[in-house]
Amino acid sequence: MFTGIIEEIGAMRHVVQNNISGEIAVKANTVLEGTKIGDSIAVNGVCLTVTSMQSDGFTADVMPETLRYTNLGDLKTGDPVNLERAMAADGRFGGHMVAGHSDGTGKLSDIKKEGNAVWLTIDAAPGLMRYIVAKGSVALDGVSLTVAEAEKDRFKVSIIPHTGAETTLLTKRLGSRINIENDLVGKYVEKLLTPQAEAESSSPSPYLTLEYLEKNGF
Repeated sequence: MFTGIIEEIGAMRHVVQNNISGEIAVKANTVLEGTKIGDSIAVNGVCLTVTSMQSDGFTADVMPETLRYTNLGDLKTGDPVNLERAMAADGRFGGHMVAGHSDGTGKLSDIKKEGNAVWLTIDAAPGLMRYIVAKGSVALDGVSLTVAEAEKDRFKVSIIPHTGAETTLLTKRLGSRINIENDLVGKYVEKLLTPQAEAESSSPSPYLTLEYLEKNGF
């Protein structure tokens, strides 16, 4: 489990990928403290298992599917990446519950400054947008953020100076793929309610409705 509070910006050393396996090597410092082989580190919000360690970095195995369906496969030597160690059992949640399992990627479609903040607009598919709620939580490249606005096929977040300085989000260019992890709560609520909804209707809607939630005491 992660919190979405980035501990360090690392740098890619290499990405090796083929049809059956993959490996990434990351230059890092802070996230090495207390870390051992077998521990988890989120790289751009993707939970990876450390397979070897060096004095100034680590390597991790990556499944081909992970490279295809996240932006890890887009990375090149020297690219910056957001890093966070798995949360300790006695730690505090500074952001929100982040599993490190990307639900897909969105595309950065607009960047706009407003005062000391920067607005990012992310285009995303309907399967991702169904869990995006205005004022709710979302993790972008592993960064815990609050959704400011949500439309049918896009949403906006506002990046404050601290977040901009401590993460890679403001280094992105228009068109960049960004890993999206939707809030866990919405996904679990939908999963738990689906069996009951299916039992009550031979043709259940694939979406939760206000009427259904009210009927079931929410």
